Amino acid sequence: MLSTLELRDIIEKSFLPVRCRCTQAADQSLTVQLFNRGSHHHDLQVTGIRPEQLDSSRAIASLVSRMRCDLLDKQNVVPLRDAS
Repeated sequence: MLSTLELRDIIEKSFLPVRCRCTQAADQSLTVQLFNRGSHHHDLQVTGIRPEQLDSSRAIASLVSRMRCDLLDKQNVVPLRDAS
């Protein structure tokens, strides 16, 4: 199994050029934040990721893929304008 430091590095580099921060909480779970290029606000945050579930390259790739899809879905949402 990879160390938490190695997992964090792999996850953060997987999102380049998007700025990504992966941190570990006191309960050992990971939080991944993807940031808007033009600001310091995050576009997507996923918490409670259990490092022991990321036990293979496939598991890590699956997490990254799901987060990329979530980020695209969030960016493609167009707010409805009030018809009045």
